[in-house]
Amino acid sequence: MSNVKTEFVYSKKLTIKKEYDVIVCGGGLAGVAAAVTSAKNGHSTLLLEKSNILGGLGTLGLINLFVPMCNGRGKQIIFGLAEKWLRLSAKQGFDTIPPEWKDGEPKTYTEKRYIQRFSPSIFAYQLTEEVTRAGVDLLFDCIACDPVMNGKVCRGVITESKGGTEFYGCKTLIDTTGDCDVIRRGGVPYVSGENFFSFYNKMITLDSCKEAVEKQNVRFACVGMAGGTINLFGDNQPQDIPKWSGLSAEDVSDYIIRNHLLVLERLKKTERTSRDIVATPGMPQFRTTAHLKADYSLKISDAYRHFDDSICAINDFEHRDHLFEVPLRCLVRSDYPNIITAGRSADGTGYGWDLIRVIPPAILTGQAAGEVASLSIKTNCAVSKVDISTLQRNLENENVMIHFPDEYVPEDKTVIIHGKNAAEIDGGHF
Repeated sequence: MSNVKTEFVYSKKLTIKKEYDVIVCGGGLAGVAAAVTSAKNGHSTLLLEKSNILGGLGTLGLINLFVPMCNGRGKQIIFGLAEKWLRLSAKQGFDTIPPEWKDGEPKTYTEKRYIQRFSPSIFAYQLTEEVTRAGVDLLFDCIACDPVMNGKVCRGVITESKGGTEFYGCKTLIDTTGDCDVIRRGGVPYVSGENFFSFYNKMITLDSCKEAVEKQNVRFACVGMAGGTINLFGDNQPQDIPKWSGLSAEDVSDYIIRNHLLVLERLKKTERTSRDIVATPGMPQFRTTAHLKADYSLKISDAYRHFDDSICAINDFEHRDHLFEVPLRCLVRSDYPNIITAGRSADGTGYGWDLIRVIPPAILTGQAAGEVASLSIKTNCAVSKVDISTLQRNLENENVMIHFPDEYVPEDKTVIIHGKNAAEIDGGHF
């Protein structure tokens, strides 16, 4: 068969379903936060999720960790829905919240960081409860395929599901697919990234089960079982393994096949009755596939900088002290009046992208996106033109820290990330 690409006309019946104020594409943590916030503000909201559980990489992808939400000196930085859901994740499943943080911010100095590893499946069910309680219309097993654009205005989304090809209209579109899957098909400018060779499973062994029984804590029953093990800095990426963009079926399939076969080879070297894999990632564990080319890109050189249009303060999850603010401009483009993003597809450069894609900041940017959509509809203005003071006040009323306190800023403001300075890092990913 020839590999020459050809074009042809293809027509298909399209069923027009329903109009919503807000459509959120992608039920990861950013999308859930956006949908819940929009609905609680009184707007009809549709959340589209292609799998059958919510939470994205944090649940389906088995990256089940609220990374540090403090400055590494005992001061909490990240609050809002991220704080609420961290605590929620510890209510019905196991938790790893350090003793120093069990009852909130420590009263005395500590360098112990505020983290939480949770049960991905249980937390996914809790997210379903959060969404339904908020009054969001939720569609599982429903792929958001294409936006319907009128110039640079989105009029709705075409979906594929058991019901066929359908159209849902909206006033505002929030793309939280994590990969800009919807808006890039609408011609919205985006930046593609690269992904390293990492692939993590959940496994039980006879030894881990024994430890769980001895400690009377089911958390110890599961251990990690990896294919590729390259960290977020790309250390020791094999020369013969590509860095995947994750933007084609061939790319995604190559990543999955390589890792499946590698995991199987490692399993063959162990006693078959001594272990079992109990969970394998239900989605590629890609972190930096594509993000919106927004009005602003967060950089490492923005450390300790206050933004007038900040939507939240965040901290560096790998290094102490480093503090940042995320401006609204990282989520929007002024030339697309009713489109907004959040989470992994918010705009960041190099390690700046890493900072905003992890769970706590993803939740906060999703929460902000929901508030922006609401304000935009209420005041009949573009998402990039909402009144910042009103937006910030609304977020502060939901316990979001907008500006980090200056007293948390260290005397030495030098920022070194994995042995590199800001100028080196802002040139791209490590």
